[in-house]
Amino acid sequence: MEWIEALEKINVEVQESFGTLSKEKLYAKPDPEKWSIAENLQHLIQVNESYFPIFSRLEKGNLHQTFIGKIAFFRNIFGNMIYASVSDGGKKKVKTFPLWEPKGLEKEEDIVEKFLQQQEVLKQWIDRLQPCLEKEAVIHSPANKLIVYNLSKALDIMVAHEKRHLDQAISTL
Repeated sequence: MEWIEALEKINVEVQESFGTLSKEKLYAKPDPEKWSIAENLQHLIQVNESYFPIFSRLEKGNLHQTFIGKIAFFRNIFGNMIYASVSDGGKKKVKTFPLWEPKGLEKEEDIVEKFLQQQEVLKQWIDRLQPCLEKEAVIHSPANKLIVYNLSKALDIMVAHEKRHLDQAISTL
């Protein structure tokens, strides 16, 4: 599956780029307005994990669809708009929702290992959600239930978002 392959490539790049860095370098902020490598990885963990309860409800068949989710126009416009915002190569700075701001980051934790472990969970979800992907299931954003898109677009967004923040983290080196 293309998403799993993309995540595996990201994992290799994270391991090669950051796996041997000292905690000092991982947590160093290039300037007060920019995130450290660790903060970028923590942000990705938080965003991805915020989707897991939605995936769980979808898998169990108890994710209730809002009225707006039944209208293809809205699903497409929201999905395409968010995808475009995260896949622009980082040209345009976008402020994240408070829900996803890096927090609770402990300098002693191995953020690279934590990220890679969470990536394995995400890949397992993608495998488990295959029947939902085939049915073109619709989900909502963890940030707002009125922002809806197809599950396949959500996975596109998640992978593009990871690439964006990987590029940001690499730029801090």
